[in-house]
Amino acid sequence: MKTSDFDYSLPDELIARYPPDLRGGSRLLHIDPASDAYADRMFADLPALFRPGDLLVFNDTRVIKARLFGEKASGGRIEALVERVLSGHEALVFIRANHAPKPGMRLRFADAFEAEVVERQDDLYRLAFDPARTVLDWLDAFGRLPLPPYIDRAAEAGDEARYQTVYAREPGAVAAPTAGLHFDAAMLERLRGMDVETAFVTLHVGAGTFQPVRVEHIAEHRMHSELYDIPAATVAAVAHAQARGGRVCAVGTTSLRALESAARSGDLKAGLDETDIFITPGYRFRVVERLLTNFHLPRSTLLMLVSAFGGHDLLRRAYAHAVAERYRFFSYGDAMLIEGNHEV
Repeated sequence: MKTSDFDYSLPDELIARYPPDLRGGSRLLHIDPASDAYADRMFADLPALFRPGDLLVFNDTRVIKARLFGEKASGGRIEALVERVLSGHEALVFIRANHAPKPGMRLRFADAFEAEVVERQDDLYRLAFDPARTVLDWLDAFGRLPLPPYIDRAAEAGDEARYQTVYAREPGAVAAPTAGLHFDAAMLERLRGMDVETAFVTLHVGAGTFQPVRVEHIAEHRMHSELYDIPAATVAAVAHAQARGGRVCAVGTTSLRALESAARSGDLKAGLDETDIFITPGYRFRVVERLLTNFHLPRSTLLMLVSAFGGHDLLRRAYAHAVAERYRFFSYGDAMLIEGNHEV
């Protein structure tokens, strides 16, 4: 298939640049390949679409203040975006500067601390941060929240809470697992009260999630790598749900990618690993039976993933319907619940 097969027109005003007034106050498009149909709902209706024994799997990564501003020793201004924290004092970083920094060069951030360029790795730089604090501590003190580029504004005070899930606990992501932004504590309690189980994975979303697909034939695209962790308790929860006839629902494409990556050998495995899994139409899903997600960018790998899950033709029609009905798109936008298309 071609990248152009996953294109669609989106009016700029449908990009959600702010969250809804209340967490969970979004619309929900329910997509069902079995009936080749979709239905307009509200996110508040979500419990009616679940039954006892079902399992929701959430990504508990926490967004870090990954954007830094500073200057080189020569005085040239730089902007840095941490892609991944490697250790207590090193990180892989995207750097925007008039002239690319060289290994050995020292960079000063926020007029408060320095980092040394260790080496360049393709589009990224490995930096060694001032050992007086950990990377995460420097970022927490002087970094800024990295909102996605399509939001097209600087982070504001309200984003500190709203661009973070209510269950976030493992710091390391530079972008939120946005399907989870719809859930508040009351919704989680309501679902658990229905005997809908919950479990967690951790996948630290990297800045590469926003990198465009630059090739026309999607088979030539190479995914960025992301770190994930599947707890043994989550493996047990999946097995328990399947044994009692429950359906496994991934909350977000990150949860789905972690689960499917950990099941590549056939059985779901616990543990820490990296994934560059690229899911496109024709992929056979081993674990996930339902997917709760937001609307994704045209020509993106995530749109290819949801098309693989729900069926390419149905997803194209559903997106056209969402545009016509003026759904809100992307990170702060509305949600979709997609039933698995096991015929794909």
